[in-house]
Amino acid sequence: MPGRIFETHDQALLFWEEMIAAGRLSSPFHVTHVDAHSDLGIGFPGPNYVLFNVLSMPVDKRRNPALFYAQHKLDEANYLLFALAMRRISSLDNVRNPRSRQDIPSVLYHGADSFQLTSIAAQLFAAQNGAEPVIPFRNCEDYRTFRADAPYDFITLAMSPRYAPKEADELRNVIAPYIAEE
Repeated sequence: MPGRIFETHDQALLFWEEMIAAGRLSSPFHVTHVDAHSDLGIGFPGPNYVLFNVLSMPVDKRRNPALFYAQHKLDEANYLLFALAMRRISSLDNVRNPRSRQDIPSVLYHGADSFQLTSIAAQLFAAQNGAEPVIPFRNCEDYRTFRADAPYDFITLAMSPRYAPKEADELRNVIAPYIAEE
C-alpha cells in the first residue's frame, strides 16, 4: 500500500499536505488514527491555542504548518488537532489500546459521535471563515474490535521515540514490507 514511515507522528501532516499539493489526495479526507494517544492536544500548548488563535485565522493561513512549527506550537502530540483546524479531516476514527488512558479533550466533542472545533474567536470570524465543520468521530476503545468501513488509500507509520519504548521499533520490521514508500 502506498505510504511512508516517519520518526514522529506530526510528519504525517506534512505528508498529507504534500499529497494534496501533488493532487494525489483530496481534502478533506478520512483518517483512522491507531495509537495509545489521541494526538488531539493534551499537553503544551493545549487545545485552547488552536481553538482561539488558529481558528481566528483565515483557513488558507491555517494550512501553513511551518508557521506553527516556527512558533513551537505544532508537534506530534497535537498534529491531529491542527489537521482538524486546517479542515483537512472529514471524519476521524481513533483506535486505542485498551490499556491506554483516554486523553481526548472534552471541549472538542459536538455530541457523542462528532467533533466541532469552536470558540468565541471562531464565532467572531465565522463571517470570514465560515462555520467550523462538524466532523464525525468514532472512538474505538479496543483495537481488537475495530473494523474499517472501507479500504484505505495509503498508510503512515510513526516510530515516535519520545513516547514509544524501544521495543516498539520491531513493529517497523513487521509493517514496512506492506508499505510502498511514496
